[in-house]
Amino acid sequence: MKSLHMGRLLLLSLFTLIYSVIYAQDGSISGQVVDETNQPVAFASVTIKGGTRGASADDNGRFKIPVSNGTYTVVVNAVGFLQTSQNVTVKGNDAAVHFALKRATTDLTEAVVIGYGTAKKKDLTGSVTAINAKDFQKGAISTPDQLISGKVAGVQISPDGGAPGGASTIRIRGGSSLNASNDPLFVIDGVPVDNSKKSDGTSSISGSPNPLSLINPNDIESINVLKDASATAIYGNRASNGVIIITTKKGKKGGPLRVNFNTVNSVAVKVKNLDVLTADQFRKVVKDQAAIQNKPYAVDSLGKANTNWQDEIYHPAFTTDNNLSFSGGVKNLPYRLSLGYLHQDGILKTGYLERGSAALNISPTFFDNHLRVDLNLKGVVNGNRFANSGAVGDAIRFDPTKPVYDSKSPYGGYYEWQDGGVPNTQSTRNPVADLYLKNDKATVYRSIGNLQLDYKFHFLPDLRANLNLGYDISKSNGSVREDPTWAAAYTTGGRYHEYEQRTRNKLLDFYLNYVKEIKSIKSRIDVMGGYSYQDFLRGAPGFWTTSITKNNPGNPPTYTKPDSTQHTLVSFYGRLNYTYNNKYLLTATIRRDGSSRFSPDTRWGNFPSIALAWRISEEDFLKSSKTISNLKLRLGYGTTGQQDITASDYPYLASYSISTGTTRYLFGDSAYYMYRGAPYDQNIKWETTTTSNIGLDFGLLKDRISGSIDVYYKKTNNLISDIPVAAGSNLSNHVLTNVGNIENKGVEFVVNAIPVTNKDFQWNLGFNFTYNESKITKLSTVDDPSSPGVIVGGISGGTGNKIQIHSVDYAPYTFWVYKQVYDQTGKPIEGVYADVNHKGNGNLFYHYKSPAPKYMLGFNSQFSYKDWNLSFVLRSNIGNYVYNNVKSNRAAYSVVIDANKYLGNTIPDVLFTGFNNTQFYSDYYVENASFLRMDNLQVGYNFGKIGKNVSLRLSAIAQNLFVITKYTGIDPEIYSGIDNNIYPKTRIFSLGASVDF
Repeated sequence: MKSLHMGRLLLLSLFTLIYSVIYAQDGSISGQVVDETNQPVAFASVTIKGGTRGASADDNGRFKIPVSNGTYTVVVNAVGFLQTSQNVTVKGNDAAVHFALKRATTDLTEAVVIGYGTAKKKDLTGSVTAINAKDFQKGAISTPDQLISGKVAGVQISPDGGAPGGASTIRIRGGSSLNASNDPLFVIDGVPVDNSKKSDGTSSISGSPNPLSLINPNDIESINVLKDASATAIYGNRASNGVIIITTKKGKKGGPLRVNFNTVNSVAVKVKNLDVLTADQFRKVVKDQAAIQNKPYAVDSLGKANTNWQDEIYHPAFTTDNNLSFSGGVKNLPYRLSLGYLHQDGILKTGYLERGSAALNISPTFFDNHLRVDLNLKGVVNGNRFANSGAVGDAIRFDPTKPVYDSKSPYGGYYEWQDGGVPNTQSTRNPVADLYLKNDKATVYRSIGNLQLDYKFHFLPDLRANLNLGYDISKSNGSVREDPTWAAAYTTGGRYHEYEQRTRNKLLDFYLNYVKEIKSIKSRIDVMGGYSYQDFLRGAPGFWTTSITKNNPGNPPTYTKPDSTQHTLVSFYGRLNYTYNNKYLLTATIRRDGSSRFSPDTRWGNFPSIALAWRISEEDFLKSSKTISNLKLRLGYGTTGQQDITASDYPYLASYSISTGTTRYLFGDSAYYMYRGAPYDQNIKWETTTTSNIGLDFGLLKDRISGSIDVYYKKTNNLISDIPVAAGSNLSNHVLTNVGNIENKGVEFVVNAIPVTNKDFQWNLGFNFTYNESKITKLSTVDDPSSPGVIVGGISGGTGNKIQIHSVDYAPYTFWVYKQVYDQTGKPIEGVYADVNHKGNGNLFYHYKSPAPKYMLGFNSQFSYKDWNLSFVLRSNIGNYVYNNVKSNRAAYSVVIDANKYLGNTIPDVLFTGFNNTQFYSDYYVENASFLRMDNLQVGYNFGKIGKNVSLRLSAIAQNLFVITKYTGIDPEIYSGIDNNIYPKTRIFSLGASVDF
């Protein structure tokens, strides 16, 4: 027994000895982590490089890591600070070490580009949001606006459809106008560019689906959004709708040559088909209706095919986007050269966008860095084929019992409805023929560039002179060929039309900037004053539209007259930034603008602003706080202007246009061309928007949690509005003039957080919330209780039907409809509507809902684990409504058997409602279109070095992955609020690779 006890004791001693030898810790590394002001940095991560040992600093920034003797590299990471490391040697005792961290430049000291200069984020007094390249949306991105969708509070970016390079409707804090432009001003590397649309909503650059599609998103370094008047007023004349400043990538001074190749290859697919009757359902409906309507010939018109017309016009579409860049610096000459190629097919067959781009930036300095030169040159050539979007509606309407092709058809081999041996001119066209027998192509060349000289005076280094010379030019040429065999052009022998356009935008900006630190009074003064001249010219030569195969006397060639238009802006501006004791900030701006769009009597406008900010976190009672790292209160007030009238560059002048061949005046036996006068207002003037903003920026736990809250009120006076006028008082029953007011008020909330961060894993998340309410407060010079307002919002179906209205005390584009009455089962009763006005005068129209969302939400999150990363972006609109014009125009039995003896498909909803006739004004078709959309999901892996000087990163991206909504149409996100055969948005799957050399 004793020997067993002694054996156990010996064994225990042996294990203790072995453990002590293997795991002996001779000492430790301990110390404290502080910031630049010697304040502790809590929760900093302290690790031993190349091992698994580490510790997390406590509330006082202190840490301790047990180690054995040796020399170690200690690495410290903390949110909002630059990584730092030290070599530490341990020799049997504790080794003490002290770390003083420097804040990362991405924090409050980050430079943010504003109008005519930059400012540190901590010194901003206005509402400005900066998005850098690392935070952009990823995937198949063809236009710059797609980079920040869902990322910025108060900014609504709604794609107008899914066409290649298609435009988006962009609104910052709601629309400020009714008939002038509501688009924000885009400034690219200091050049304000023309991103306007024509009066019909199409691109101002002919042959381009969207002016922004002529800019390569891969060249963009950052996008800054200026939202309130104190931030935008420096751009006075076009800042009512906000300003978006785009800065492109540049080389680094003294940096080595870096070569990057980036490629993204994608497949886009349609999300779903619109519900229409199947061929068998259609046959049954036709037979039933033929009996009810006593039209037996309709049954004989049915075919034997089972055609899904939507499947026939859509296909999976491939996109490849490739970019090669060279950047670096040779002594005092930083440079960057990039080349890009994009080919994007549309899911609507035959359509595509092809873009080649090049960009060059050089930024040398001279005279001991007193003179800085920035040269930016960007060029692009776009080749477009525009698929005939009429096929979208025809695919919904065309008889599903008919085949796509007919070997006996003289109409290009496609089946078409006939009437007496020629195409039925009233019938729906074969949607596949729409695509292949109409060829609409264009080539667009665009170049944007500027030379900026910034000189710091030798005799007074605090004073700088800045000269910016810029241009934005484009050249377009295109043609539209309608094949002679296409049913839509058959009787005219086809049609052929060419067009060209030139645009030229030239810029001269000059300002002086004086910056002085006066330490004796704890003050910093930044004063700037300047002059700006910008001229816009757009012109197009005349062209004939001719028949291809016939000289048809009934369809003679038509001539499109040459057109040229020009407008000029001249401005004087100034800004004062004053900071006292690094706590109290003042910004005051003034801009005086002249626009050639107004008469000499009303040409000039003054646009001032003032903003105050208080950096509360710099006060003694908060400076040492371990919880609040940043707290700043902002107050802003200012006025901005609007002169971007899409209808004309000369709205104050009398203008006359010659009549067409079909509108000549008959005098005796001869018909004469006449000149027709256009309505005008010689006193038209600036539309002005006044904005008040109060904001609070906050940062908690060393900015591990940060964000802002803004409350704003925006009122536009002297609205540029197209209003009805009394007959004979002008040259039309409508005139563009200044009348009315509109207001927007809202709240924005943004929060960004880093819930988890350590050596291997980090989780970042961001959330933004916007509430905006828009209301017209005045619409005429005199009160007229009998006038409901200005009716707008044209729809398909009938002639001249409109479904929206501008009225006082309601949101713009409120729906103007009848209140549908339902039976006990919830089924709408055809032709029965409630008299909500209770006036008994037969007027059943009432105001109902708005297409504008009341709430917008964005949520994004990024996870990184070692070399893996995962990110996603979710976006939601709440309270937006859409009028389902597809359903209102097709969901009735009367559209199935047309009086012109052809058949047309209908919507399954008719099986529920039983409507015999269309009910265009029923509020039954105004649907709740609130939605939650996953915009972007990305998974990536960084391989790091795969060769001596080569690194590789791969990614997989899905875009528009899902949409949750109650809306019954194809897509609920329709800014206009009227869903009528819109090119559907796509779901996109991409693989990307980025290689650095």
